[in-house]
Amino acid sequence: MEPIELRRLEEKERRREDILDAAEIVFAEKGFDDAKMDDIARAARVSRALLYIYFKDKRELQFALCLRGMDLLRQRFSEARKRNGKGVDQIKAIGRAYIGFVQEFPVYFNAMARAEAQHTELEDESSVCHRMMLAGRAVHMETITALLAGQKDGSLRADLGDPLRVAMTLWGFTHGVAQLAVTKGEIFAHEGIALNAFISDAIDMATRSIAS
Repeated sequence: MEPIELRRLEEKERRREDILDAAEIVFAEKGFDDAKMDDIARAARVSRALLYIYFKDKRELQFALCLRGMDLLRQRFSEARKRNGKGVDQIKAIGRAYIGFVQEFPVYFNAMARAEAQHTELEDESSVCHRMMLAGRAVHMETITALLAGQKDGSLRADLGDPLRVAMTLWGFTHGVAQLAVTKGEIFAHEGIALNAFISDAIDMATRSIAS
């Protein structure tokens, strides 16, 4: 590739990332439903026409943020897993990493939650839905790696069955806990339940069900 062409591609990618950064800020301030493409164009300091060259609508922006979030989540899972020795401790760390991710990056979490109801083009390998499925699979692979490590070191049950099914079950459980932690904090406080204790109890409950 010629240097000029390479530079143009790099500039295009930087502009795309700048637009996503702006969209993340706008979505955080206004929410996905109330945010407008004009708001994002102004925040990114680009023309409306240029914005539509990169993203044809808010749905594409949402999916792009979803992909960015899933890549970050995979990194967080990998780091959590590598900081712990036994598989059961890796699973606990992954659960805490997910809840921490949800609390730290609510825009990514909301983008991912909204995208879950929009997987309509999974068989089209060129579609963003297919790309999100592959990104989600990479996230689950971190949990699967921890499950297999736990079975090997004896800290997790050997009869768990299909690791992908177990990984997705754990994800579903933790996803629900994360949603409660984000949306029901005031209710927990009113009932005298410490949020950190609730999260810790939930993770312990999930891991006890698969521990040896």
